[in-house]
Amino acid sequence: MVSVEIITVGDELLIGQVVDTNSAWIGQQLGRIGAQIDRIVSVHDQADEIRGAVDSALGRADVVIMTGGLGPTKDDITKKTLADYLGSPLERDPEVYEHVRRMTAERGIDFNELNQAQALVPRGCTVLPNRVGTAPGMMFVRPGRTDTQPRLLFSLPGVPFEMKTLVTEHVIPQLRQHFALRSVVHRTMITFGMAESAMALAIAPWEDALPDWLHLAYLPNARGIRLRLSAYDVDVTTANREIDRQFDLLRHHIAPYMLGYEPASVESAVAALLQERHQTLAVAESCTGGSISARITAMAGASDYYLGGVTSYSNAAKAKLLGVRAADIEQYGAVSEPVARQMAAGALERFGADYGVATTGIAGPGGGTPEKPVGTVWIAIAWRDTDNTVCTAARLMHFSELREQNIERAATHALNMLRLHLLGLSDAFQQTGML
Repeated sequence: MVSVEIITVGDELLIGQVVDTNSAWIGQQLGRIGAQIDRIVSVHDQADEIRGAVDSALGRADVVIMTGGLGPTKDDITKKTLADYLGSPLERDPEVYEHVRRMTAERGIDFNELNQAQALVPRGCTVLPNRVGTAPGMMFVRPGRTDTQPRLLFSLPGVPFEMKTLVTEHVIPQLRQHFALRSVVHRTMITFGMAESAMALAIAPWEDALPDWLHLAYLPNARGIRLRLSAYDVDVTTANREIDRQFDLLRHHIAPYMLGYEPASVESAVAALLQERHQTLAVAESCTGGSISARITAMAGASDYYLGGVTSYSNAAKAKLLGVRAADIEQYGAVSEPVARQMAAGALERFGADYGVATTGIAGPGGGTPEKPVGTVWIAIAWRDTDNTVCTAARLMHFSELREQNIERAATHALNMLRLHLLGLSDAFQQTGML
Protein backbone atom coordinates (compact mmCIF):
# COMPACT_ATOMS: atom_id res chain seq x y z
CA MET A 1 0.00 0.00 0.00
CA VAL A 2 1.41 3.39 -1.04
CA SER A 3 0.83 5.89 1.74
CA VAL A 4 0.23 9.53 0.81
CA GLU A 5 0.06 12.69 2.89
CA ILE A 6 -1.24 16.01 1.58
CA ILE A 7 -0.02 19.39 2.81
CA THR A 8 -1.98 22.47 1.78
CA VAL A 9 -0.29 25.82 2.28
CA GLY A 10 -2.08 29.11 2.78
CA ASP A 11 -3.46 31.36 5.50
CA GLU A 12 -6.68 31.65 3.47
CA LEU A 13 -7.40 27.97 4.11
CA LEU A 14 -6.98 28.22 7.86
CA ILE A 15 -9.18 31.30 8.30
CA GLY A 16 -11.94 29.82 6.17
CA GLN A 17 -11.64 32.33 3.35
CA VAL A 18 -11.01 29.54 0.84
CA VAL A 19 -12.34 25.99 1.07
CA ASP A 20 -9.76 23.28 0.47
CA THR A 21 -11.23 21.42 -2.51
CA ASN A 22 -7.77 20.39 -3.72
CA SER A 23 -7.30 17.69 -1.10
CA ALA A 24 -10.69 16.13 -1.79
CA TRP A 25 -10.00 15.98 -5.51
CA ILE A 26 -6.49 14.56 -5.03
CA GLY A 27 -7.91 11.94 -2.67
CA GLN A 28 -10.47 10.89 -5.26
CA GLN A 29 -7.92 10.57 -8.04
CA LEU A 30 -5.28 8.73 -6.01
CA GLY A 31 -7.84 6.43 -4.43
CA ARG A 32 -8.79 5.25 -7.91
CA ILE A 33 -5.24 4.08 -8.63
CA GLY A 34 -4.73 2.28 -5.33
CA ALA A 35 -2.86 4.88 -3.27
CA GLN A 36 -4.03 5.61 0.26
CA ILE A 37 -4.37 9.11 1.73
CA ASP A 38 -3.30 8.82 5.36
CA ARG A 39 -3.27 12.44 6.46
CA ILE A 40 -4.21 15.94 5.26
CA VAL A 41 -2.60 18.96 6.93
CA SER A 42 -3.07 22.68 6.31
CA VAL A 43 -0.38 25.16 7.38
CA HIS A 44 0.15 28.91 7.37
CA ASP A 45 2.37 30.69 4.87
CA GLN A 46 5.24 30.50 7.36
CA ALA A 47 8.58 28.86 6.68
CA ASP A 48 8.88 27.05 9.99
CA GLU A 49 5.39 25.55 9.68
CA ILE A 50 6.02 24.41 6.11
CA ARG A 51 9.36 22.85 7.07
CA GLY A 52 7.84 21.12 10.07
CA ALA A 53 4.94 19.70 8.10
CA VAL A 54 7.21 18.43 5.31
CA ASP A 55 9.71 16.90 7.70
CA SER A 56 6.97 15.15 9.66
CA ALA A 57 5.20 13.85 6.54
CA LEU A 58 8.39 12.53 4.95
CA GLY A 59 9.05 10.58 8.14
CA ARG A 60 5.84 8.60 7.64
CA ALA A 61 4.58 8.62 4.07
CA ASP A 62 5.82 7.20 0.78
CA VAL A 63 4.48 10.24 -1.07
CA VAL A 64 3.95 13.82 0.08
CA ILE A 65 1.93 16.18 -2.10
CA MET A 66 1.98 19.90 -1.33
CA THR A 67 -0.28 22.50 -2.90
CA GLY A 68 -0.06 26.27 -2.65
CA GLY A 69 2.49 28.99 -2.11
CA LEU A 70 4.10 28.92 -5.57
CA GLY A 71 2.84 32.25 -6.91
CA PRO A 72 5.01 35.23 -7.86
CA THR A 73 4.19 37.43 -4.85
CA LYS A 74 6.09 37.79 -1.57
CA ASP A 75 3.54 35.84 0.47
CA ASP A 76 4.21 32.72 -1.62
CA ILE A 77 7.21 31.16 0.10
CA THR A 78 6.84 27.42 -0.47
CA LYS A 79 9.50 27.16 -3.18
CA LYS A 80 12.15 29.06 -1.26
CA THR A 81 11.32 27.20 1.94
CA LEU A 82 11.72 23.83 0.22
CA ALA A 83 15.03 24.96 -1.34
CA ASP A 84 16.36 25.90 2.10
CA TYR A 85 15.01 22.73 3.74
CA LEU A 86 16.56 20.47 1.09
CA GLY A 87 19.79 22.45 0.82
CA SER A 88 19.20 23.05 -2.90
CA PRO A 89 19.77 26.62 -4.13
CA LEU A 90 17.31 28.11 -6.61
CA GLU A 91 18.39 28.06 -10.24
CA ARG A 92 16.75 29.28 -13.42
CA ASP A 93 15.21 26.58 -15.59
CA PRO A 94 15.52 27.71 -19.24
CA GLU A 95 12.43 25.83 -20.43
CA VAL A 96 10.25 27.23 -17.66
CA TYR A 97 11.65 30.71 -18.30
CA GLU A 98 10.70 30.52 -21.97
CA HIS A 99 7.27 29.11 -21.14
CA VAL A 100 6.52 31.94 -18.71
CA ARG A 101 7.83 34.56 -21.16
CA ARG A 102 5.61 33.20 -23.90
CA MET A 103 2.55 32.87 -21.69
CA THR A 104 2.81 36.40 -20.28
CA ALA A 105 3.23 37.77 -23.81
CA GLU A 106 0.11 35.95 -24.99
CA ARG A 107 -1.86 37.39 -22.08
CA GLY A 108 -0.48 40.89 -22.50
CA ILE A 109 1.22 40.78 -19.09
CA ASP A 110 4.53 42.46 -18.35
CA PHE A 111 7.35 39.91 -18.12
CA ASN A 112 8.74 41.55 -15.00
CA GLU A 113 11.15 40.18 -12.43
CA LEU A 114 8.36 38.61 -10.38
CA ASN A 115 7.15 36.61 -13.34
CA GLN A 116 10.72 35.76 -14.33
CA ALA A 117 11.25 34.38 -10.83
CA GLN A 118 8.67 31.68 -11.59
CA ALA A 119 11.46 29.98 -13.57
CA LEU A 120 13.60 29.59 -10.43
CA VAL A 121 13.49 26.03 -9.10
CA PRO A 122 15.58 24.18 -6.48
CA ARG A 123 18.65 22.48 -7.93
CA GLY A 124 18.15 18.78 -8.50
CA CYS A 125 14.35 18.79 -8.58
CA THR A 126 12.39 17.29 -11.44
CA VAL A 127 10.43 20.09 -13.05
CA LEU A 128 6.81 19.25 -13.85
CA PRO A 129 5.80 21.54 -16.73
CA ASN A 130 2.61 23.48 -16.09
CA ARG A 131 1.06 24.03 -19.50
CA VAL A 132 -1.92 25.96 -18.08
CA GLY A 133 -0.08 28.29 -15.71
CA THR A 134 3.23 29.97 -14.96
CA ALA A 135 4.24 28.16 -11.76
CA PRO A 136 5.85 24.79 -12.52
CA GLY A 137 5.28 21.79 -10.37
CA MET A 138 8.31 20.16 -8.74
CA MET A 139 9.18 16.63 -7.72
CA PHE A 140 11.92 15.72 -5.24
CA VAL A 141 13.16 12.16 -4.80
CA ARG A 142 14.15 11.38 -1.22
CA PRO A 143 15.65 8.25 0.35
CA GLY A 144 13.01 5.65 1.12
CA ARG A 145 12.69 2.47 3.13
CA THR A 146 14.57 0.59 0.42
CA ASP A 147 16.79 1.51 -2.50
CA THR A 148 14.06 0.43 -4.91
CA GLN A 149 11.28 2.45 -3.30
CA PRO A 150 12.19 6.10 -2.68
CA ARG A 151 10.00 8.72 -1.09
CA LEU A 152 8.54 11.33 -3.44
CA LEU A 153 7.79 14.93 -2.52
CA PHE A 154 5.63 16.94 -4.92
CA SER A 155 5.04 20.68 -4.78
CA LEU A 156 2.13 21.92 -6.91
CA PRO A 157 0.35 25.24 -7.46
CA GLY A 158 -2.71 25.82 -5.33
CA VAL A 159 -4.85 27.08 -8.21
CA PRO A 160 -7.26 24.14 -8.66
CA PHE A 161 -7.24 23.85 -12.46
CA GLU A 162 -3.43 24.04 -12.52
CA MET A 163 -3.11 21.49 -9.73
CA LYS A 164 -5.51 19.09 -11.48
CA THR A 165 -3.57 19.31 -14.72
CA LEU A 166 -0.28 18.55 -12.99
CA VAL A 167 -1.69 15.65 -10.99
CA THR A 168 -3.22 14.10 -14.09
CA GLU A 169 -0.29 14.67 -16.44
CA HIS A 170 2.67 14.22 -14.07
CA VAL A 171 1.97 13.08 -10.51
CA ILE A 172 -0.07 9.99 -11.30
CA PRO A 173 2.33 8.82 -14.05
CA GLN A 174 5.24 9.25 -11.61
CA LEU A 175 3.44 7.21 -8.96
CA ARG A 176 2.78 4.46 -11.47
CA GLN A 177 6.46 4.51 -12.45
CA HIS A 178 7.86 4.38 -8.93
CA PHE A 179 5.38 2.17 -7.07
CA ALA A 180 3.53 -1.09 -7.55
CA LEU A 181 0.01 0.22 -7.04
CA ARG A 182 -2.71 -2.18 -5.99
CA SER A 183 -5.88 -2.62 -8.01
CA VAL A 184 -8.88 -0.79 -6.61
CA VAL A 185 -12.48 -0.67 -7.80
CA HIS A 186 -15.02 1.81 -6.43
CA ARG A 187 -18.59 2.03 -7.66
CA THR A 188 -21.18 4.32 -6.11
CA MET A 189 -24.95 4.08 -6.38
CA ILE A 190 -26.89 7.30 -5.80
CA THR A 191 -30.15 7.00 -3.89
CA PHE A 192 -32.72 9.50 -2.67
CA GLY A 193 -35.82 9.34 -0.51
CA MET A 194 -34.86 7.32 2.56
CA ALA A 195 -33.21 8.35 5.79
CA GLU A 196 -29.91 6.62 6.51
CA SER A 197 -31.30 4.53 9.38
CA ALA A 198 -34.29 3.40 7.30
CA MET A 199 -31.98 2.60 4.41
CA ALA A 200 -29.71 0.49 6.62
CA LEU A 201 -32.64 -1.57 7.88
CA ALA A 202 -34.11 -2.00 4.41
CA ILE A 203 -30.91 -3.27 2.82
CA ALA A 204 -29.56 -5.25 5.80
CA PRO A 205 -30.23 -8.68 4.20
CA TRP A 206 -28.44 -7.58 1.03
CA GLU A 207 -25.54 -6.06 2.97
CA ASP A 208 -25.11 -9.17 5.12
CA ALA A 209 -24.88 -11.33 2.01
CA LEU A 210 -22.12 -9.29 0.33
CA PRO A 211 -18.87 -11.16 -0.40
CA ASP A 212 -16.20 -10.56 2.23
CA TRP A 213 -13.99 -8.76 -0.28
CA LEU A 214 -16.63 -6.12 -1.06
CA HIS A 215 -16.87 -3.22 1.35
CA LEU A 216 -19.98 -1.01 1.67
CA ALA A 217 -19.91 2.64 2.77
CA TYR A 218 -22.87 4.94 3.43
CA LEU A 219 -22.27 8.54 2.35
CA PRO A 220 -25.31 10.72 3.14
CA ASN A 221 -25.90 14.35 2.22
CA ALA A 222 -28.86 16.65 1.52
CA ARG A 223 -29.25 15.23 -1.98
CA GLY A 224 -29.47 11.61 -0.93
CA ILE A 225 -27.34 8.70 0.20
CA ARG A 226 -24.43 7.36 -1.82
CA LEU A 227 -23.82 3.66 -1.42
CA ARG A 228 -20.24 2.86 -2.38
CA LEU A 229 -18.97 -0.65 -2.97
CA SER A 230 -15.18 -0.99 -2.93
CA ALA A 231 -12.87 -3.86 -3.75
CA TYR A 232 -9.11 -3.94 -3.17
CA ASP A 233 -6.36 -6.14 -4.63
CA VAL A 234 -8.75 -7.91 -6.97
CA ASP A 235 -9.15 -8.68 -10.63
CA VAL A 236 -10.79 -5.52 -11.95
CA THR A 237 -13.02 -7.25 -14.49
CA THR A 238 -14.30 -9.74 -11.94
CA ALA A 239 -14.86 -7.01 -9.36
CA ASN A 240 -16.82 -4.81 -11.78
CA ARG A 241 -18.99 -7.74 -12.80
CA GLU A 242 -19.76 -8.66 -9.20
CA ILE A 243 -20.50 -5.05 -8.20
CA ASP A 244 -22.95 -4.74 -11.09
CA ARG A 245 -24.62 -7.95 -9.96
CA GLN A 246 -24.86 -6.77 -6.36
CA PHE A 247 -26.43 -3.45 -7.30
CA ASP A 248 -28.94 -5.31 -9.48
CA LEU A 249 -29.85 -7.36 -6.40
CA LEU A 250 -30.17 -4.16 -4.38
CA ARG A 251 -33.05 -3.09 -6.62
CA HIS A 252 -35.24 -5.74 -5.01
CA HIS A 253 -34.95 -3.84 -1.72
CA ILE A 254 -35.03 -0.14 -2.65
CA ALA A 255 -35.85 0.16 -6.36
CA PRO A 256 -37.88 3.44 -6.12
CA TYR A 257 -35.00 5.17 -4.40
CA MET A 258 -32.16 4.23 -6.75
CA LEU A 259 -31.16 7.00 -9.18
CA GLY A 260 -28.17 5.39 -10.88
CA TYR A 261 -24.41 5.30 -10.63
CA GLU A 262 -22.47 8.37 -9.58
CA PRO A 263 -22.65 11.12 -10.78
CA ALA A 264 -26.40 10.50 -11.16
CA SER A 265 -28.77 12.90 -9.41
CA VAL A 266 -32.49 13.46 -9.03
CA GLU A 267 -32.36 16.06 -11.79
CA SER A 268 -30.43 13.80 -14.16
CA ALA A 269 -32.96 11.01 -13.53
CA VAL A 270 -35.84 13.38 -14.31
CA ALA A 271 -34.04 14.62 -17.42
CA ALA A 272 -33.54 11.08 -18.71
CA LEU A 273 -37.22 10.23 -18.21
CA LEU A 274 -38.45 13.39 -19.92
CA GLN A 275 -36.08 12.97 -22.86
CA GLU A 276 -37.04 9.33 -23.25
CA ARG A 277 -40.72 10.31 -23.42
CA HIS A 278 -40.21 13.48 -25.46
CA GLN A 279 -41.99 15.48 -22.76
CA THR A 280 -41.39 18.94 -21.33
CA LEU A 281 -41.15 20.67 -17.98
CA ALA A 282 -41.79 24.13 -16.57
CA VAL A 283 -41.04 25.29 -13.03
CA ALA A 284 -42.59 27.76 -10.60
CA GLU A 285 -40.41 28.54 -7.58
CA SER A 286 -40.82 30.68 -4.50
CA CYS A 287 -38.73 29.53 -1.53
CA THR A 288 -36.20 27.75 -3.76
CA GLY A 289 -35.54 30.98 -5.65
CA GLY A 290 -34.53 29.44 -8.98
CA SER A 291 -32.53 26.50 -7.59
CA ILE A 292 -34.56 23.91 -9.48
CA SER A 293 -34.12 25.75 -12.75
CA ALA A 294 -30.41 26.19 -12.08
CA ARG A 295 -29.91 22.48 -11.43
CA ILE A 296 -31.77 21.54 -14.59
CA THR A 297 -30.01 24.00 -16.87
CA ALA A 298 -26.61 23.04 -15.47
CA MET A 299 -26.99 19.78 -17.40
CA ALA A 300 -26.20 19.56 -21.09
CA GLY A 301 -29.25 19.01 -23.25
CA ALA A 302 -31.71 20.79 -20.95
CA SER A 303 -33.23 22.62 -23.93
CA ASP A 304 -34.64 19.28 -25.10
CA TYR A 305 -37.21 19.22 -22.31
CA TYR A 306 -36.99 22.36 -20.16
CA LEU A 307 -39.21 25.22 -21.34
CA GLY A 308 -38.63 27.77 -18.60
CA GLY A 309 -39.36 28.85 -15.06
CA VAL A 310 -40.83 31.60 -12.94
CA THR A 311 -39.33 32.71 -9.65
CA SER A 312 -42.50 34.12 -8.10
CA TYR A 313 -41.13 35.25 -4.78
CA SER A 314 -43.81 37.82 -4.00
CA ASN A 315 -47.54 37.22 -3.68
CA ALA A 316 -48.13 39.67 -6.50
CA ALA A 317 -45.85 37.67 -8.80
CA LYS A 318 -47.67 34.47 -7.94
CA ALA A 319 -50.97 36.05 -8.90
CA LYS A 320 -49.84 37.98 -11.96
CA LEU A 321 -47.41 35.52 -13.54
CA LEU A 322 -48.91 32.18 -12.54
CA GLY A 323 -52.61 32.94 -12.09
CA VAL A 324 -52.72 32.06 -8.39
CA ARG A 325 -55.99 33.39 -6.96
CA ALA A 326 -55.36 36.34 -4.69
CA ALA A 327 -58.28 35.26 -2.51
CA ASP A 328 -56.59 31.91 -1.86
CA ILE A 329 -53.33 33.61 -0.91
CA GLU A 330 -55.30 35.80 1.48
CA GLN A 331 -57.25 32.90 2.97
CA TYR A 332 -54.61 30.17 3.12
CA GLY A 333 -51.32 32.06 2.91
CA ALA A 334 -48.59 31.88 0.30
CA VAL A 335 -47.22 28.73 1.94
CA SER A 336 -50.19 26.45 1.48
CA GLU A 337 -51.47 23.52 -0.52
CA PRO A 338 -53.88 25.51 -2.74
CA VAL A 339 -51.16 28.01 -3.68
CA ALA A 340 -48.61 25.28 -4.45
CA ARG A 341 -51.08 23.45 -6.68
CA GLN A 342 -52.00 26.63 -8.53
CA MET A 343 -48.35 27.56 -9.01
CA ALA A 344 -47.61 24.19 -10.60
CA ALA A 345 -50.69 24.40 -12.80
CA GLY A 346 -49.82 27.98 -13.72
CA ALA A 347 -46.33 26.97 -14.86
CA LEU A 348 -47.81 24.09 -16.85
CA GLU A 349 -50.29 26.33 -18.66
CA ARG A 350 -48.16 29.45 -19.12
CA PHE A 351 -45.35 27.50 -20.79
CA GLY A 352 -47.46 24.84 -22.47
CA ALA A 353 -45.45 22.10 -20.79
CA ASP A 354 -46.31 18.49 -20.11
CA TYR A 355 -45.39 18.87 -16.44
CA GLY A 356 -45.13 21.67 -13.93
CA VAL A 357 -43.25 21.67 -10.61
CA ALA A 358 -43.72 24.24 -7.84
CA THR A 359 -42.30 25.08 -4.42
CA THR A 360 -43.51 27.52 -1.79
CA GLY A 361 -42.24 27.55 1.76
CA ILE A 362 -40.48 29.28 4.64
CA ALA A 363 -36.76 28.88 4.16
CA GLY A 364 -35.80 30.92 7.23
CA PRO A 365 -34.23 31.96 9.42
CA GLY A 366 -37.19 34.32 9.93
CA GLY A 367 -40.78 34.28 8.76
CA GLY A 368 -41.99 31.23 10.68
CA THR A 369 -45.07 31.02 12.88
CA PRO A 370 -46.29 28.37 15.35
CA GLU A 371 -48.62 27.07 12.65
CA LYS A 372 -46.01 27.25 9.88
CA PRO A 373 -42.52 27.10 11.38
CA VAL A 374 -39.32 27.66 9.45
CA GLY A 375 -38.74 24.67 7.21
CA THR A 376 -42.38 24.27 6.20
CA VAL A 377 -42.55 23.70 2.45
CA TRP A 378 -45.34 22.77 0.07
CA ILE A 379 -44.29 21.20 -3.21
CA ALA A 380 -46.60 20.37 -6.08
CA ILE A 381 -46.59 18.91 -9.55
CA ALA A 382 -49.07 19.35 -12.38
CA TRP A 383 -49.80 17.38 -15.55
CA ARG A 384 -52.56 16.86 -18.09
CA ASP A 385 -54.82 13.82 -17.94
CA THR A 386 -55.84 11.86 -21.02
CA ASP A 387 -58.78 14.24 -21.59
CA ASN A 388 -56.41 17.24 -21.33
CA THR A 389 -57.64 18.13 -17.85
CA VAL A 390 -54.99 19.71 -15.65
CA CYS A 391 -54.29 17.52 -12.60
CA THR A 392 -52.18 18.41 -9.58
CA ALA A 393 -50.67 16.68 -6.57
CA ALA A 394 -49.09 18.32 -3.53
CA ARG A 395 -47.01 17.29 -0.53
CA LEU A 396 -46.24 19.04 2.73
CA MET A 397 -42.61 18.79 3.88
CA HIS A 398 -41.02 19.82 7.17
CA PHE A 399 -37.30 20.49 7.05
CA SER A 400 -34.89 22.25 9.42
CA GLU A 401 -34.15 25.79 10.60
CA LEU A 402 -31.20 26.15 8.20
CA ARG A 403 -32.02 28.26 5.16
CA GLU A 404 -29.48 26.82 2.74
CA GLN A 405 -30.38 23.26 3.66
CA ASN A 406 -34.10 23.98 3.34
CA ILE A 407 -33.68 25.38 -0.15
CA GLU A 408 -31.57 22.44 -1.29
CA ARG A 409 -33.90 19.84 0.18
CA ALA A 410 -37.03 21.51 -1.16
CA ALA A 411 -35.59 21.60 -4.68
CA THR A 412 -34.47 17.97 -4.47
CA HIS A 413 -37.77 16.70 -3.12
CA ALA A 414 -39.73 18.62 -5.74
CA LEU A 415 -37.74 17.03 -8.54
CA ASN A 416 -38.03 13.63 -6.85
CA MET A 417 -41.79 13.99 -6.60
CA LEU A 418 -41.91 14.44 -10.37
CA ARG A 419 -39.51 11.52 -10.88
CA LEU A 420 -41.70 9.17 -8.89
CA HIS A 421 -44.80 10.35 -10.73
CA LEU A 422 -43.12 9.72 -14.07
CA LEU A 423 -42.27 6.20 -12.90
CA GLY A 424 -45.79 5.58 -11.65
CA LEU A 425 -44.47 5.33 -8.09
CA SER A 426 -46.12 8.31 -6.43
CA ASP A 427 -47.11 6.18 -3.44
CA ALA A 428 -43.44 5.72 -2.61
CA PHE A 429 -43.28 9.38 -1.65
CA GLN A 430 -45.66 8.72 1.22
CA GLN A 431 -43.74 5.79 2.67
CA THR A 432 -42.04 6.08 6.04
CA GLY A 433 -38.35 6.81 6.31
CA MET A 434 -38.38 9.87 4.06
CA LEU A 435 -35.59 12.39 4.54
